[in-house]
Amino acid sequence: MFDVAVVGATGAVGTTMLRVLEERGFPVRELRPLASARSAGRTIDYLGKPFTVQELTEDSFEGIQIALFSAGGSRSRDFAPAAVEAGAVVVDNSSYFRMFPDVPLVVPEVNEAAIQGHSGIIANPNCVAAPLVVALKPIADAVGLERVVLSSYQAVSGTGAAAIEELRAQAAGFLTGDEPEPSVYPHPIAFNALPHIGPFEDTGYSDEETKVINETKKMLGLPDLAVSATCVRVPVLNGHSESIQIETRDKITARQARELLMAAPGVVLMDEPNETIYPLPRLATGRDEVLVGRIREDLSHPRGLALWLSSDNLRKGAATNAVQIAESLVTRGWL
Repeated sequence: MFDVAVVGATGAVGTTMLRVLEERGFPVRELRPLASARSAGRTIDYLGKPFTVQELTEDSFEGIQIALFSAGGSRSRDFAPAAVEAGAVVVDNSSYFRMFPDVPLVVPEVNEAAIQGHSGIIANPNCVAAPLVVALKPIADAVGLERVVLSSYQAVSGTGAAAIEELRAQAAGFLTGDEPEPSVYPHPIAFNALPHIGPFEDTGYSDEETKVINETKKMLGLPDLAVSATCVRVPVLNGHSESIQIETRDKITARQARELLMAAPGVVLMDEPNETIYPLPRLATGRDEVLVGRIREDLSHPRGLALWLSSDNLRKGAATNAVQIAESLVTRGWL
């Protein structure tokens, strides 16, 4: 049994981490929910028992063996080293440590062995990059990859509870002619699509797009892979989707790709479009697998392949992947 801290325990991802720990029967001896001073004192439920949320400080990690962080990059920067100093292994859901050369960035179905080289901190990837590499890995291993171009269609739950409420209020208001002004996003999100996630950089790419590009290369171990991304916020409550175009090193047919993905860990193949069976964010919500479909050979390129995926951004895109990393630490003896 293990003593586990959840940092950001009252947030959307933190509460999902707690549910995933319950569902997967993680061997928790002591649970220590941590959050900001504003949330300290609140009560959360775990396995039917109440737990009081404690304020996150540098002294919060005494006796903790695994610390799951989901409280933003600044808190990870400030408090993860203290957790490591206290003897914990940190699994961090923020972007802060992801591109540090000595920090493993891990999706267990893709590069579990990288966990073994950790020095106390393991990074959990971006909620678009995680399902993307789950779908790309079997194809990369079989025929190689030369280029990946993707567009993401990201749900508002990736921003947080305030964004969910803004979408609901705007949708209701739009239909009655009394639409509230946006506050979370720069434009109304209801009945709209915003090609703007994160600040824009000098390259013209957004911060989110750059994360997806760099993290994909790191997790696949392909630093020279050509990757381009366009990330779009859409009026969906939960569940991110991605349209992906791939150029492979060697030719692969759509049928061969389906066979690879059908056998791939963490993938559920949903590819019968004539029967209206294909991935949808509603179908992905509440699931830990990446749903993949609409697999077809790209008519514009002799070694091109196109596909579509949907996944639960709060689960496989965040909480479940973090718990899977913790499971690998325990089962492989890598703590």
